Amino acid sequence: MERRASSPVRQHGGRARTPVAPPAKVMFSQRTNWRLSPNALTRAIEEARASGQKILDLTISNPTEAGVRPDAEMVLALANPEAMHYDPQPRGLLGARQAVCRYYHESHEVDLDPERLILTTSTSEAYSYVFRLLCNPGDEILVPKPSYPLFEFLADLADVKLVPYPLFYDHGWQIDFDSLYKAATLRSRAVILVHPNNPTGSFVSAAESAALNAFCRDRGLALIVDEVFLDYSHDGVPRRSFVRNANALTFTLSGVSKISALPQMKLAWVATSGPEDIVAEAGARLEVIADTFLSMNAPVQLAASVLLDQRKKIQPILLDRLRVNLAELDRQLASRPSCARLMVEGGWYVVLRVPALESDEDLAIRLLRDASVSVHPGHFYDFPNEGHLVLSLITEPADFREGVGRLLRVVE
Repeated sequence: MERRASSPVRQHGGRARTPVAPPAKVMFSQRTNWRLSPNALTRAIEEARASGQKILDLTISNPTEAGVRPDAEMVLALANPEAMHYDPQPRGLLGARQAVCRYYHESHEVDLDPERLILTTSTSEAYSYVFRLLCNPGDEILVPKPSYPLFEFLADLADVKLVPYPLFYDHGWQIDFDSLYKAATLRSRAVILVHPNNPTGSFVSAAESAALNAFCRDRGLALIVDEVFLDYSHDGVPRRSFVRNANALTFTLSGVSKISALPQMKLAWVATSGPEDIVAEAGARLEVIADTFLSMNAPVQLAASVLLDQRKKIQPILLDRLRVNLAELDRQLASRPSCARLMVEGGWYVVLRVPALESDEDLAIRLLRDASVSVHPGHFYDFPNEGHLVLSLITEPADFREGVGRLLRVVE
């Protein structure tokens, strides 16, 4: 019998089968209920690129796209035949952890115990480990504002609530401790610091560190300190790492993404410090979390020493670029009194204050369309008011010089 395509019954093995109802709609978790459509600036960038418009990108955060290339011979370190042997170590291979300890000894004069370290593939993963260690669903983490927007996604995925505490600008950025005290509740579990902050480029001062330690001790809170840009102080004076902080339970995060300008190598860590008894328990619990995922791969761990040594060649190049671009920005701003840059102490970014005649996003879109220049509006980083743009100082100098010139002409 010939089967009719329009028949509601399908024949299989000679037996008739009743039509199956369409499957029910799949339900997704609330923690991933993000707005997935691109924002107006992203759409404008996509339209500009689709039209063939050449854009001067002043937002570059990826050093491999900013003309900064590591030694090709470094790749040979990834071909270590020992990688063919599987040795699952929850904290990471001892040799890799010892390489991290040598970095701290050489760059920051800290003798760090490798047993205080847990290796991860990224600082994002390190954040997720620490959030899981400290928080039950619905607990709170105090986070600086302005700061990097990635925290919102990491908190959502860990079912953690972020509560902002402001940084204020008065001849430099400072922590608003009155607001920090008011932000703390019985569900607070930790305070995040970014040292230096992204995008403000402000380091945590010694006085602020002491006040934060007292705040955390009094309330039983931990410190989570992101130090990925620690090596990039603009005045050449090394800043103190929180890996030596002993007055409150402290988790210090960093990695080769910024230290050695190697974001593609996926090697990061979390170091635990503080009162000995609680550090031991935190380390034991973190080890179980790390053992559950075992995310680090052997080739990168075996190459850790070579990857970290790459900083000795890369950091001078990047520090020189930061100085050159910052000097160029100051030179151009000298004749543009309506604009000014805010004080920056370290890191790869600078905040430009401009007349607040429109929203930062509208201005960024106008710069893109009228001048083919891409910048980040301040609201991406939760600046409390309009009139702020964020620029990357690792942009290639010729592009930075031309892009800043176009930007200032449009703004004025």
